[in-house]
Amino acid sequence: MISRLISNILISCGFALAGLSASAAPGDSVVVVKGQVSDYFITVTKTRIVEGIVRDENGKPLEGATVMFFASPMHCTTDANGHYTIKGSEADRKLYVYYPGKEIANIQLELTDLNVDVTLVKEKGRKIMYRKAAQATKWYNPASYKARTYCNPMNISYNYEPFNNNVKPNGSFRSAADPMGLTYKGEYFLFSTNQGGFHYSKDLSNWDFAPASFQRHPTDDDQCAPAAFVSGDTLFYTGSTYYGLPMWYSENPKGGRFKKAIDCGVLPWWDPYLFLDDDGKLYLYYGSSNEYPMKGVQVSRDDFHPISKIHDLLMLHPKEHGWERFGMNNDDETTLDPFTEGTSMTKHNGKYYLQYGAPGTEFKVYADGVYVGDSPLGPFTYQKHNPMSYKPGGFVQGSGHGGTFCDVKGNYWHVSTCMLSLKYKFERRIGLYPTAFDADGVMYSSAAFGDYPNWNADFDIKNPADRFTGWMLLSLGKKACASSTDSIYVASNLTDESMRTFWAAESGEPGEWISIDLDGVKTIKAIQLNYYDYKTVQHNRANDVYYQYRIYASNDGKNWELVVDKSDNDRDCPHDYVELQSDLQARYLKLENVHMPSGHFCLSEFRVFGFGDCEKPAPVKGLRVDRDKNDKRNAMIRWEKSADAYGYNIYYGIAPDKMYNAITVYGNNEYDMRGLDRDTEYYITIEALNEAGVSQQAKTIRK
Repeated sequence: MISRLISNILISCGFALAGLSASAAPGDSVVVVKGQVSDYFITVTKTRIVEGIVRDENGKPLEGATVMFFASPMHCTTDANGHYTIKGSEADRKLYVYYPGKEIANIQLELTDLNVDVTLVKEKGRKIMYRKAAQATKWYNPASYKARTYCNPMNISYNYEPFNNNVKPNGSFRSAADPMGLTYKGEYFLFSTNQGGFHYSKDLSNWDFAPASFQRHPTDDDQCAPAAFVSGDTLFYTGSTYYGLPMWYSENPKGGRFKKAIDCGVLPWWDPYLFLDDDGKLYLYYGSSNEYPMKGVQVSRDDFHPISKIHDLLMLHPKEHGWERFGMNNDDETTLDPFTEGTSMTKHNGKYYLQYGAPGTEFKVYADGVYVGDSPLGPFTYQKHNPMSYKPGGFVQGSGHGGTFCDVKGNYWHVSTCMLSLKYKFERRIGLYPTAFDADGVMYSSAAFGDYPNWNADFDIKNPADRFTGWMLLSLGKKACASSTDSIYVASNLTDESMRTFWAAESGEPGEWISIDLDGVKTIKAIQLNYYDYKTVQHNRANDVYYQYRIYASNDGKNWELVVDKSDNDRDCPHDYVELQSDLQARYLKLENVHMPSGHFCLSEFRVFGFGDCEKPAPVKGLRVDRDKNDKRNAMIRWEKSADAYGYNIYYGIAPDKMYNAITVYGNNEYDMRGLDRDTEYYITIEALNEAGVSQQAKTIRK
């Protein structure tokens, strides 16, 4: 009533509220007009008085204690009798009380709490993070460190989801997906969804970030499924759109400044890919649908307007291709038709390889297939070896909607989307896999050890399988301990080889720790720390996101030696991978938190690689493949468990020398395979894995 009365008086006296009617004032407020532009609202609220006495632990009244409400300018000071009186509103529900040398009291109030006595106890001592340079050790020297290897998921500064409806229900999460890579001036550029820029590297191990944001609304994606291509010294760059986006360009893209080649594209290019052929012609591929085909068209290099017919290039055929079926294990043919998306194009030896993703980004069976043609717009023929990029098992799962690029030594790589999908179906990571074309022109990538350490682009390695270092997993199933545990997020989740489980401490404070017992002294080559976001508050990109920690080693669990010191690190490293500079002999490892960017100290996995003191496993016995006679897209693969193995790799392919796809299985001796093509005959074998290495492959089965 007061606000309406004053508003009416103001208007009747001729005061104009710029762009605001009197009825726009919120309830229980008073409008105050200052000049002709700004309007101020003074809130009218109910007040209450809280009073009491502040004493020490011996009952002595404390004079000069400060009493205040949380997040409020309201303070008062106790008198000689320790008495205080403070005025607040109904919203003031937390009372803070401070006195030198005492623990700060934090008291939750009810509306009826008007007389509140407070007892302050002696301060226990605060955890202080002292600033000092990180110490160098023989295993890790930050001044001279240079990785020769990498380990998936890629250790890049994954952006946080904007504050939209994707993130609100389950809290902040990171994500990057729909990647493409290219070589620009001797470096490797990585573009992916919603990053506010792109990542770049000289070796595919160490990645930096260059801002290049085109975001117009704070809750929108920034460059969803971006496309880029290089013409001379110029990089062109655009994102997914149905309404039309600009095509930006720059001759200094790492500087973050781009200009517009055009203001708005004329085609609905969702999931675009731009391919510049050897003859200078430019082609656009696009589409993301479970109903409409992928499209391809030649476009003008001047204004990116279509200049050829728009071609329908491919559709999914899940009734023929098992791996294109919907579902976590290609096992859902009722909910939705599968999605095809994320086309990309690679030219090799005069052939055009049109790649595409299916059946859905939230599934472990997300993969990339390929069609092959003699011209950029087809016609295209389905490659018999499909999917081309496939990783349904192991720690990293899913390998779809990606892109292929060539490094400076002439070796091919495929970047693709990995499933996490824990807080939301579009929570994703990125994997990097060596790729090649065999003597018959078959395109394939190698993911048998795709989440183990692999040699990076500094090495000229032509056979993708030779990228694997041979360093085995030492941490699987090992006992883990922690300084504290929040709720159900227990320490055993740290060694279960699942990215979708995690451990969380009770806080993010310095000194929280986790340790694992490797069950014997092992030769340790590398460590991967997979952080996760628990009770994190972060949306979009910020410049103060970084992790700091120390890793210690021990042989008895009591006497610890510093191995890796990143206590002054300023880089974002959510999947930090450290290749040790010399071998470490240890049984126990301990990770101590120094700094978390936000939230609690939390990891999904503490992975350790190297060699154990044992013999390599014997070949697997009893391999049996039962292909479903009624639906040849399905096969049940079984084998006898090996006592000396911690896991298995199942290989399959279209010929004995083309068993390029691999499925990693832990803790089981059967696999329900639903990703076969109905009319293709396959060759299948298996190998056992343990801490010493890999067994010989079992006798190949033809099915």
